[in-house]
Amino acid sequence: MAQNRDMSVPASGDTGGGLFTVISVAVLVGTEIMGAALAAGWALAGLIELGPTLTYALMAIFAAGGIALLVMFVRSALRVEFANRRR
Repeated sequence: MAQNRDMSVPASGDTGGGLFTVISVAVLVGTEIMGAALAAGWALAGLIELGPTLTYALMAIFAAGGIALLVMFVRSALRVEFANRRR
């Protein structure tokens, strides 16, 4: 005999997957941003023929900018993902 079970999620209930989603997207976007930042620093230093020390310094400057962009992205994603939970 089959039982009638209500498997629907309540309208106010959340499955709690928002934080996992934000972490996953942060890892994906973070690797892209850091790769692009380091490559841009390396390429720019190569174009203007800087030495190895200045090349690493320029890569570090671009990486710091990439980290700042990643922090802004994660803060925005958390704000959007958990906006309805404050109410």
